[in-house]
Amino acid sequence: MIKTYKVMLLPNNKQKTKLFECAGVARWAYNWALEQQQVNYKNGGKFLDDRVLRKRLTELKHKEEYKWLNDYSNNITKQAIKDAYIAYKNFFEGRTKFPKFKSKKRSKLSFYQDTDKVVITDTHVKLEKLTSSKKKNKQKLNWVKLAEVGRIPIGKGVKYSNPRVTFDGLNWWLSIGVEENSKQDNIQYSEGIGIDLGVKDLAIVSTGQKFKNINKSSKVKKLEKKLKRLQRKLSKKYELNKIQIEGGEYRYRKTKNIKKLEFLVLKVQRRLKNIRHNYIHQITTSLVRTKPEYVVMESLNTCGMLKNRKLSKAIQEQAFHEFKRQMEYKCALSGIKFILADRFYLSSKTCSRCGNVKDNLSLSERVFICEGCGYEIDRDLNASINLKNYGKSIA
Repeated sequence: MIKTYKVMLLPNNKQKTKLFECAGVARWAYNWALEQQQVNYKNGGKFLDDRVLRKRLTELKHKEEYKWLNDYSNNITKQAIKDAYIAYKNFFEGRTKFPKFKSKKRSKLSFYQDTDKVVITDTHVKLEKLTSSKKKNKQKLNWVKLAEVGRIPIGKGVKYSNPRVTFDGLNWWLSIGVEENSKQDNIQYSEGIGIDLGVKDLAIVSTGQKFKNINKSSKVKKLEKKLKRLQRKLSKKYELNKIQIEGGEYRYRKTKNIKKLEFLVLKVQRRLKNIRHNYIHQITTSLVRTKPEYVVMESLNTCGMLKNRKLSKAIQEQAFHEFKRQMEYKCALSGIKFILADRFYLSSKTCSRCGNVKDNLSLSERVFICEGCGYEIDRDLNASINLKNYGKSIA
């Protein structure tokens, strides 16, 4: 299987400028490909293949107006055109909406690197054509420092796939796929487990283990309070810089102070996200290390749950999908069977001892009392045991 590694880059100022330029070239090539398809469709032509568009772009590079494209890697534009072609294909097959043009301000900055041209060491990564000069002192610009030493596997037998350089508003990142063997022989597995996700506690395991809700910790609460203050301050700045234009409409003028505040808001938001994701990583890793025979989780209708206005914020902060995603790929890497229980499986309403189903069970009832045998148990623990039994019948 292919395992993806995402490592932060530490470029200097010259390298940062070049990375932004490369991302701009990728955006331009993507928008150009969309425009070519739309013009061709209006003229009554058939859908253009990405090879045809790449040939057109190569011819375009010979013109004086577009010679600047030769200063950047050919693979950046080639992959951007391919991405536009895939976006159209996905639309035709009903998987996504009609592809839109990428915005300079709102779209995510990213570009592709060729697997044959990218070179990775323990500390640096060599990106293609950040500088066109062949002098040794200028070639140093192509080598960008990695934030983590020895994170990405290197060697003769290592095969890389789909290297992408992205910018998240704060830092530049390199994400790259590496082919790894997931099969592990002679592993002594322990008993399978069921995991029930909740709002009061993030995860309750069938073994009785509970993982607290990190959003209730003082560290997260302080950061959320800080975020509220900054957002309130930012909102007031926008109101002060509101200008009335013709027709009675208002336009907001973005000053340098507003940009500084927006950057601070983004930093706090990213900090909160990293704390939550890191906590989920710690939980999922600790569970996978116990080597259970199988792991069972419930398929939750998160979109439907978010319609509850009183609980929507708490559910969103818990990041249920991220927990499921991490658990799924970590189980696959360790050779553990991952089972997703049916969405309508009555894990909370069924008694884990006698199997009797309780018709009415409100969210306020934290203790499950069986109407058949009188068994009393924590409702979340009861649900996790039922999920474990569900997996036992399948596995």
